This record gives sequence, structure tokens and C-alpha cells, in this order.
Amino acid sequence: MKVALIQMEIAEKNTPGNIVHGLDLLQEAAANSDIAVLPEIWTTGYSLGRIEEEAETIDGSTIAAVRKIANDHHCAVVAGSIPLRHKDGKIYNNTVVIDKQGSVVASYSKVHLFGLFDEERFFAAGDNFDTYELNGVICGSTICYDLRFPELYRHLSLQGAKIIFVPAEWPSARGDIWTLLSQARGAENHNYIVAVNCVGNFKGAPFYGHSMVVDPMGKIIAEGGSAEEIIYCDIDLAYIDKVRARLNALADVRKELIR
Repeated sequence: MKVALIQMEIAEKNTPGNIVHGLDLLQEAAANSDIAVLPEIWTTGYSLGRIEEEAETIDGSTIAAVRKIANDHHCAVVAGSIPLRHKDGKIYNNTVVIDKQGSVVASYSKVHLFGLFDEERFFAAGDNFDTYELNGVICGSTICYDLRFPELYRHLSLQGAKIIFVPAEWPSARGDIWTLLSQARGAENHNYIVAVNCVGNFKGAPFYGHSMVVDPMGKIIAEGGSAEEIIYCDIDLAYIDKVRARLNALADVRKELIR
């Protein structure tokens, strides 16, 4: 299975331009992969001053365009995340997952909001921890700051997730932590972590890039640099079973202690 990690440069205060650019990159990635993944809030970036006006709905134009690309190229898409207004009227930092026929198969709203960027001023917190099937594989979705909460990854892994996607806008100032946590989440759960970061700047502070695929032993098997690019990686799903046949921490979890 080939995945494409779209390490996009996101511009401040340029939502229309970001959407056009992101869809162009997605066209290229989808033509050359089985699953294409965009970064976190790639439409607005963290320029959230107009979020009330710029938030979309799941049946809006951006998701419709992503669905068309998925169907045209027969490629599943984890559509990063975008600000989505739900039926309850609240806005969520939301990943939409689309299969290779262009159908929406899952929606995940960021559970852990990042206090340092005052996300709670703009977003409601999600509470959906379910896995889903994509291209015949059980997968899970998280977003950026979620990486710091291992219980979410353990929960998804105990539900059978073999791939967990992590769209992000992670800063260069904490780049070493991005690498450390991505590797830890893969190693401790014996699955693949597909962590897709952006590049560019927010208020003069650069984002880290270094999108990566981590294998079930915690080894980085594909990694980007600090500039915009599409990173392609072949994932060997059979390797998960080989790793778990030797050592499977999931089998030894004391589920009765989990609250």
C-alpha cells in the first residue's frame, strides 16, 4: 500500500489560496498513491480570526472537491483537517476520511485542544474515538497535539487500528518532540504512524515539516525535510503481524485497569 504525505506550505490569512494550492497538491499525490494525507487545518492555517465566516460543513465545496479527486484517481484521502461546523452549530477541528470511491467513511474531531494556541476559543473538543476501515485496513485518526496523549493511540490500537494518521501543524521549536512521540506511538502499539506536518510560518515561527511514516518497531521508514514536498512510502501491512508475533504489548494490556 502506497501512502502520500502532502507536506504543504500553508499561508497565513489566505484561505482561498490555501484551498486551491492544497487541492493541486492532492491531485498530484492521489494520482500516484493508494492513500493521500493532507496536514492539519490546511485551508485556514492558524489564522483563525475569520473562522466563523470561513468554517465549512461536511457537505461544503472543499470536501466535495476532495471527494471528486478521490473518486477520479481511485485513491483514498485523509483530508488533513479543516474547521467544520457541525449540526450542533459548533466548529470543530475536523478530519474527514474519504474512500477511493469518493464516499465519506469517517469523521474525527480533535479531542485534545492546544491551550498554547488558544484553540478552545475557536473549536469545540471532539469525543469520537472510533476506528474505521479504509482500503480494507482498520485505521484510526488523531490530530497534532493528540500525539502527547498515548491513551488515545492505545485505545485505537486495541480496537485493531493498523495505521493511525496524524495530520499536524507542529512547530520547529518542538521538532525533536514531534519525532520522539511519533516513533513512540508506533513502537508501543506495533502499528504504522503516518504523521503529516506542514511547512510555512505562523506569526514568524516556522513549522517543522519532517512528515514521516513510522513502522511497528518505531523505525522511521520515510521522512520529509523542511520544505514543501510530497513524500511517498510503501507500507507493508504483513510486517505488523511479524512484529506482533515476536513481541505484542497489546496482548498484555491489563484491560480491567483501564478507566
